[in-house]
Amino acid sequence: MSHIPPPFDPELAAALELIKDVVSPGLTPDEIDTVRQGAGIEMLADLDLTMGGFFEVEDRTVPGPENAPDISLLICRPAAPAIAGPLPVVYHVHGGGMILGTNRVGVDGPLAWAKELGAVVVSVEYRLAPEHPHPAPVEDVYAGLVWTAEHAVEMGGDPERIVIAGASAGGGLSAALALLTRDRKGPQVIGQMLLCPMLDDRNDTPSSHQMAGLGVWDRTANETGWGALLGELRGGPDVPAYAAPARAEDLSGLPPAFLDVGSAETFRDEVVAYASRIWQAGGVAELHVWPGGFHGFDGFAPQAALSQAARAAHLAWLRRLLGA
Repeated sequence: MSHIPPPFDPELAAALELIKDVVSPGLTPDEIDTVRQGAGIEMLADLDLTMGGFFEVEDRTVPGPENAPDISLLICRPAAPAIAGPLPVVYHVHGGGMILGTNRVGVDGPLAWAKELGAVVVSVEYRLAPEHPHPAPVEDVYAGLVWTAEHAVEMGGDPERIVIAGASAGGGLSAALALLTRDRKGPQVIGQMLLCPMLDDRNDTPSSHQMAGLGVWDRTANETGWGALLGELRGGPDVPAYAAPARAEDLSGLPPAFLDVGSAETFRDEVVAYASRIWQAGGVAELHVWPGGFHGFDGFAPQAALSQAARAAHLAWLRRLLGA
């Protein structure tokens, strides 16, 4: 099998060249602490979560899983909703390879959708690996969803119209959350938005080999993230689906899914396979494979034509799902 990688989109290749000294594709376990203290955290502190006064912003501490610490939710609700009645809720799970990030990471995407559609955004903080391996992250995310569904009305939200969404590790955790809430008969969600999701701990697809050493998250980094979450279980026969959704044997009965991924990234093949298996189980999924896209390209290069197309597709799917 050829391991020649597909080319990057020219605009995105130029963006990668600009960030290559800051973002290395091959994160190793001994670099986790350094990356956690990197410059990105200061940038997040400067993010205007009100979007120019559109949202009222609150940090709320809510109960975590049983016998576990409380969790923090970032709640952003329109200050002057344009429509009467309860608003849809986007429940956001941040990315960061299971090892990095806060509930502010990547929330600018959901805030942009919510501003356009008139929605409430709830972004969940979860415990990070390796200090807190599976099942801590997904259980925190589940506890946050339960609280959000129970308290949606007091936030001006509609408990019947909750969409779960996340990118990268947040996409993987959102997929796991859809499985978990289905199996526990927990809160009903009406859609799952899985953006370049991290789904498969086995790290052995053709795309994971093709993209070694390229982009912003390669198979070395992937091994670091999954190893932190799963320890010695990673890649073996006993990995639960709530840790790595690609391991799920039954993908029936899930809410409609939107999945997207770049053609030039590690996760391409696992995302395409997951969408195919949702269809094979009789489910609903919309899949986009963006030609020449690297992992998370629309966040790193939002002005690129491909990023604009991806963001338009996200919004269009949400509009159809919500009838907005």
